[in-house]
Amino acid sequence: MDEQKRIEKARAPNNRTLTLTDSQRNIYSKQLVKASDITDLNSILNKTINADLYDVLDRLPCGFADLLIIDPPYNLSKDFGTIKFNKTDDKSYIEYLESWLPAILKVLKPSGSIYLCGDWKNSICLYSVLQKYSIIRNRITWQREKGRGAKNNWKNSTEDIWYATLSDDFYFDIESVKQKRIVLAPYTSNGKPKDWEKTTDGNFRLTYPSNFWDDISIPFWSMPENTDHPTQKPEKLIAKLILASCPKDGIVFDPFLGSGTTSVTAKKLGRNFCGIEMNTEYCLWTQKRLEAAETDKEIQGYSDNVFWERNTLKYIKK
Repeated sequence: MDEQKRIEKARAPNNRTLTLTDSQRNIYSKQLVKASDITDLNSILNKTINADLYDVLDRLPCGFADLLIIDPPYNLSKDFGTIKFNKTDDKSYIEYLESWLPAILKVLKPSGSIYLCGDWKNSICLYSVLQKYSIIRNRITWQREKGRGAKNNWKNSTEDIWYATLSDDFYFDIESVKQKRIVLAPYTSNGKPKDWEKTTDGNFRLTYPSNFWDDISIPFWSMPENTDHPTQKPEKLIAKLILASCPKDGIVFDPFLGSGTTSVTAKKLGRNFCGIEMNTEYCLWTQKRLEAAETDKEIQGYSDNVFWERNTLKYIKK
């Protein structure tokens, strides 16, 4: 607690990173579900499960989720507060994936979809395991706009997301994830815009997304979605996965919930959710974010039912 107060004191006045009071911790802790509390779907629906994944696997109901978003520890040495994940060799990491992935897939409906996150180092391991239990349909690569450079290597600024389904009967709504781009060199046909729209704010084109996403801004200190989680995913990134692969009122499940981005984004988009996280502090952050999502449905970079190019919407609104 003293360390948390020290961090908060050092923050700039306009730093919007989430913080908690002792009173909020007391309130939110009562909202968490423990492994022993799980009896049926109603006991976990729209809830945060504060438990070790291995203690929950056998308690989860089968076939309830429309979408599974999995963001496990990458094969990197990383401190997650209550636990530290240590980098290992590929063989050991694959054994780690095999220890929980097949069991987690049982929560999906036969028509369900899976998104499995990783980076270039562990991506081949993710593929080798996932392809044994599902139909892999694509690999999304998304670009982070920041990252540390390296003197003797190329700067690592992308991550992968493997997209898979359990069968050939699955939900996918491409219309809901169109991107709005600025048209810098507009073409015309008979003096009229061709495949673009002229507005008072500028010229724009709606396009279908590819499997390379360069419009994502990772959370940083001036964004209200930001937390102190070391590997937090952006709400905009998760929103694309949810809108494309989970129907309205469907259920999104995240077994490595972290600071709650999947649950919060699902709630903002009118989906049901459930997530597991063993770090209690991260679970409390999730509850505060879920409470804020009751009234604030904004997702940075997503407006008017389209995804805007990075920083474009902010520029337009000025």
